[in-house]
Amino acid sequence: MSKNFSVPEPTPQLIKVAESAKESSVSLGQSTNEQRRESLTEMAKALNDNADEILRANMQDLERSEKEGLNKSLLSRLQLTKTKLKGCIDGVLKVSDLADPIGKRQLHRELDENLILERVTVPLGVLGVIFESRPDALIQIASLAVRSGNGALLKGGSEAKATNQAIMDSLDKGLSKSNVGSGALSLLTTRQESLGLLRLDRFVNLIIPRGSNELVQFIQENTRIPVLGHADGICHLYVDNSVDIDKAISIALDSKIQYPAACNAIETLLIHEDVAEMFLKKGLPVFSNAGVTLKGDVKSQSLGVKNKADEADWSTEYLDLILSIKIVRNVDEAIEHIRKYSSRHTEAIATDDKEVAEKFLSSIDSAGVYHNCSTRFADGFRYGFGAEVGISTQTLPPRGPVGLEGLVTYRYYLRGDGDLVKDFASGDRNFSHIDLPL
Repeated sequence: MSKNFSVPEPTPQLIKVAESAKESSVSLGQSTNEQRRESLTEMAKALNDNADEILRANMQDLERSEKEGLNKSLLSRLQLTKTKLKGCIDGVLKVSDLADPIGKRQLHRELDENLILERVTVPLGVLGVIFESRPDALIQIASLAVRSGNGALLKGGSEAKATNQAIMDSLDKGLSKSNVGSGALSLLTTRQESLGLLRLDRFVNLIIPRGSNELVQFIQENTRIPVLGHADGICHLYVDNSVDIDKAISIALDSKIQYPAACNAIETLLIHEDVAEMFLKKGLPVFSNAGVTLKGDVKSQSLGVKNKADEADWSTEYLDLILSIKIVRNVDEAIEHIRKYSSRHTEAIATDDKEVAEKFLSSIDSAGVYHNCSTRFADGFRYGFGAEVGISTQTLPPRGPVGLEGLVTYRYYLRGDGDLVKDFASGDRNFSHIDLPL
């Protein structure tokens, strides 16, 4: 999408769909915990019953997209295997089992006798979700939206249109068998609708983009609706001089190759100069056997890295089996490099020195900062959220993988008996401000 592209007004049909989602979200937000749990169980059953149809649709999308020249990383994201689909279905059931995020009383305070204040969690309303390539995102987001009492307008990329439609048909079948009904979820199918969605600030409470840096930036610059998301996923691993080399290589390898097209895969490896020679002597053949192309600075090239890393490489999200390597003097230089080039997604340190580890953890301003483990753990399912609607790299919450808790806000309820502010202003009454049990 071009940044200069004019965003059109939403069509009457899109406005009608958005109004319906808004109305349905009100009913959904007032449904019981058991009703929403039941709806997710029915969604999971329908996905399982229609698994073969979904996988056939995905094969059609893959074959067409490959002919159209879709790049390797997007093809990888587009592919929905039997194992991946089963994992998605299991994720729906796990979301169903999570604690209800709605109706949690966060504050319970007596302002004065018979004047009681509460702060209680409530759904956001309607989510507008625009995602590229990954049809599994549709399943994750739909389940989280329903479980948290939110409606959702969902727009996937054209490369996954057959898969997304098959998934949505299944979700509709499941929801129609529950007390919730399917009106709160709608699949948008055209580019015109995805653009018009950005102007639906009367109906949509939050936009969640999942896709390329270009997509996210375009959305952020062309809507008045709050946007939750991240642009690039430029993640780093720093290998300290106090480290088990074999363990560090294992962490680096998993962080790069376990799923290189993911936003939480590392793109840059920083190595302390004291262990660089030993690390690369052992690591180069390991990365080579895994099919990883290494690009290094002058020092790492002198130690066997064949390809040169240019300045642009430090800020490039490869989403592929390519890894940039830089030799640094110490943890301070590693931190300085990360602060300059990081997208504030996820960074990791491999070290056996706890003091160095704590310095790294407290100095890096990213959504996730890890010690002695793969950056690929930055995921809602792996965090126990059941699934995620996306990763947020913003400073304000929600941050990191966003699950149910990121899809609710809160409302203040104040219950009195004819109470007037003038009585407190005059001094006839005084606030007690006594906190009551939650």
